[in-house]
Amino acid sequence: MVATMVPDDTLTPSVLPTDRLLPSGVLRPELRVPMRRIADTRNALTIVVLYLHAAAVIGGALWIGHPAVYAVSFVLMGPVFARLLILNHEAAHRMLFTNRRVNDWVGKWLLAYPAFTPIDAYRRGHMAHHREEFGPDEPDLAFYRGYPTTRASLRRKLTRDAVGISGYKNLVPLFRALTKPSTRRVAASILGVQVLMIVVCVLAGVWWVYPVLWFGPWMTVWRVINRLRSIAEHGGMTRDDDRRRTTHVVRQRWLARWWIVPYHTGWHLAHHVDMGVPWRNLPAFHAELVRAGYVTPGLEYPSYPALWRALSSRTDAAS
Repeated sequence: MVATMVPDDTLTPSVLPTDRLLPSGVLRPELRVPMRRIADTRNALTIVVLYLHAAAVIGGALWIGHPAVYAVSFVLMGPVFARLLILNHEAAHRMLFTNRRVNDWVGKWLLAYPAFTPIDAYRRGHMAHHREEFGPDEPDLAFYRGYPTTRASLRRKLTRDAVGISGYKNLVPLFRALTKPSTRRVAASILGVQVLMIVVCVLAGVWWVYPVLWFGPWMTVWRVINRLRSIAEHGGMTRDDDRRRTTHVVRQRWLARWWIVPYHTGWHLAHHVDMGVPWRNLPAFHAELVRAGYVTPGLEYPSYPALWRALSSRTDAAS
């Protein structure tokens, strides 16, 4: 049984600063510039490929037309939302495009609003998360606290996600926002994007595509993916200036990167050490932290299932 998820002091040696890293862990200024460079053209191509990915999943289901294929496509849309919202996260950090207006427009209309996310509110909450993980303004504390828990408790949480209960709880505030002058415009814009998608489906003669292959996966499959990823980032950690005690380290494998942590978001400790490093450069920055001895072998979980097992290893916790 694991009593705490916070790593032992022997796994977090004091190695900073080094000749390449400052006391905070970020690279020295002359090395930081190339590490923070944003790849505008490649990011634009990534968004195009993501939309082609979604079109292929939906189009393949329509072309084959078998109920089993619709079921598989329903599940496969979960990783599509994972990609939309990870790129939205990048836009919230203003690291998707160097032009701020382009960054915010693409983040809003092509990534956040199709996935029911008010990007400006998300940005404010997410910056609070980065200022001090597990601090008084931590917006995601409910996701992270209480670990390790029991296997039964984690199963109940994932079941609530899988059947749409969590999705419903996230959807209700969007409709409530329509009643408030300060939030009505954003909520109406998000719902307007959804209505446009419904209209396109109706005009194409496939009205069921929206509830079955868009809204449904967002309410269910995406919720499971989001919880599994979120607890793997910070579940059961603690408030501390040392990011190694606030953020987990997990070895990245191709299957997890496809399903759960696309676009290098699995190198999450590197992201929290320097949130100004764009997603494409996180593996390289993680390698710098490893070379410096900041990330030790014992700090790294060998896989996501291994971490999830540790997160659900208690035998005496109440749900």
